[in-house]
Amino acid sequence: MISPLAHISPDAILGNNVKVDPFAVIHEDVRIGDDTHIMSGAVILSGTTIGKGCLIFPGAVLGAIPQDLKFIGEKTTVEIGDNTTIRECVTINRGTQDKWKTIIGSNCLLMAYAHVAHDCILGDNVILANSVQLAGHVEVGDYAIIGGMAGAPQFCRIGAHTYVAGHTVINKDVPPFIKAGRTPISYAGVNSVGLQRRGFSSETINGILEVYRTIYNKGFNTTQAIEYIEQQLPACKERDMIVSFIKESKRGIIKVFSKADLDEN
Repeated sequence: MISPLAHISPDAILGNNVKVDPFAVIHEDVRIGDDTHIMSGAVILSGTTIGKGCLIFPGAVLGAIPQDLKFIGEKTTVEIGDNTTIRECVTINRGTQDKWKTIIGSNCLLMAYAHVAHDCILGDNVILANSVQLAGHVEVGDYAIIGGMAGAPQFCRIGAHTYVAGHTVINKDVPPFIKAGRTPISYAGVNSVGLQRRGFSSETINGILEVYRTIYNKGFNTTQAIEYIEQQLPACKERDMIVSFIKESKRGIIKVFSKADLDEN
């Protein structure tokens, strides 16, 4: 299962039934879980941990040092969960002193040429389509899907169960459960289809819709909308996730699309 043409450090730790193809390179201080497949030309650098049942395609480079001039050689890591697929030429950089690690969850799919920079945290079941570019410190919630060639600057947050259209510049935080797109990035409705596919009930989806009607359609500013939601709408896990996300936002959340915004650009 391990090609004699692969280069594997004797200090790397490989689990059971790991397959390593010719010309893959695995450095020291690497841990790879059971049943993972490292394909030809992939490079796994020091400080990388890969879970069980993962697929690492040719040309992927995992665990390179951060592209951050403040990095001074501190010991940091990349941690990848179970059953995650990393396609061709994906790059994932180690953390810095901010979080000390970059995290990719389980059951994720990172398509070809995606980049995940230092200190990013991706939840479980995340999909990054081709050439998505995430700068340092970006956080992506569970089940989020980001379309091809979209990009996010440092410290952006993309909530759970969101869908962000391809080519979108994600320069504001994207709250949970919604769709986003256009230029500038704008609220495009609740991700109802995605939520239905994941087993959310009609009642729960309608409750989420009511929260976002309050935020985007009732003429409130964000502070007023949050006060109204907390006082007038029934408490539930989804409502509280949205409220907490918005309260914790430092960049501010995306707004509803307006022709005035389009005219200014």
